[in-house]
Amino acid sequence: MVHDRSSAESLLQGRNRKDIPATRRATVAPVTGPESAELGPGSWALALVPRLAQFAAVARHEHVTRAAHELGMPQPTLSRALVRLEDDLGVTLFARHGRTLSLTPAGHAFRTAAERALADLERATEAVRADTDPAAGKVAFGFLHTLGTETVPGLLRAFRADHPGIRFQLVQNYGEAMIERLRAGDLDLCLTSPVPDYPDLVARRLDEQKLRLVVPDDHPLARRKRIRLAEAAGELFVTLEPGYGLRRITDALCAEAGFTPRVAFEGEEAETLRGLVAAGLGVALLPPPAVPRPGVAELTVTAPRAVREIGVAWLDGRVDPPPVAAFKKFLLSRRGALLP
Repeated sequence: MVHDRSSAESLLQGRNRKDIPATRRATVAPVTGPESAELGPGSWALALVPRLAQFAAVARHEHVTRAAHELGMPQPTLSRALVRLEDDLGVTLFARHGRTLSLTPAGHAFRTAAERALADLERATEAVRADTDPAAGKVAFGFLHTLGTETVPGLLRAFRADHPGIRFQLVQNYGEAMIERLRAGDLDLCLTSPVPDYPDLVARRLDEQKLRLVVPDDHPLARRKRIRLAEAAGELFVTLEPGYGLRRITDALCAEAGFTPRVAFEGEEAETLRGLVAAGLGVALLPPPAVPRPGVAELTVTAPRAVREIGVAWLDGRVDPPPVAAFKKFLLSRRGALLP
């Protein structure tokens, strides 16, 4: 919590510990438990947090009685708290003048750090509360690049018709990257494919999307409407990079058709692959485009069944804030009607 390293660090650790009387040296008990993993054993921050507001009020008023009235606590209790704070720090923060107080140089340095810490905490609290507001909170939502042209904009438009105040933090990425961000707490929900099957996640199938074999429009196969995937065994393929869900589906479908695809190019975005097919670099298994692409022909794959399942996933055991719960319910209600 202490941010002013030049002044506060020397204050908390003692400018010269051997010059501080034993009765005035720090006596803060070490902090243990899960919190200490981040803040460290014997964390000053954890020990001081409850007393920062008390110190700041007294520093502001320079009068214990008036500060106690503001805080709604007995004056003797506040006085004892100040004495304990100074004893724990091993530093005199206030000079006493009867009923009034004035800050010592160390007190001025500590007040700067304390007020900054309290202000940061207030801003963080307001931000967290705002994000969980049922009417105007925030949803961190991830989705595949191939769903970003029509599917996701349509979903958000329909949802916001009934929830106009809810905000979205949107992330486009491939499936495994979004799953890692779910686990890290960066995302609340994600639309992905294949539907993940991990013990720490909950996933629900929402829809499926047919995949087509995309070939250059001057390719001999371009005259066909339908094709068995095995007929493309001798073709060069352009695919997404390993780790992408569509790449795994492509490899699995080709294996089911009895061959391993010869890969001419690996990319990161489906529409780039469609453009490379148009340029004659190979063929590709892709979902339908949002807008027809010139230079290619798209063939229905009759065998094996070429589809990809689209699902929504979230972290198991996580308690959803109201905005997230509302959007999750909306997505689940679109089962079978997710895609345009």
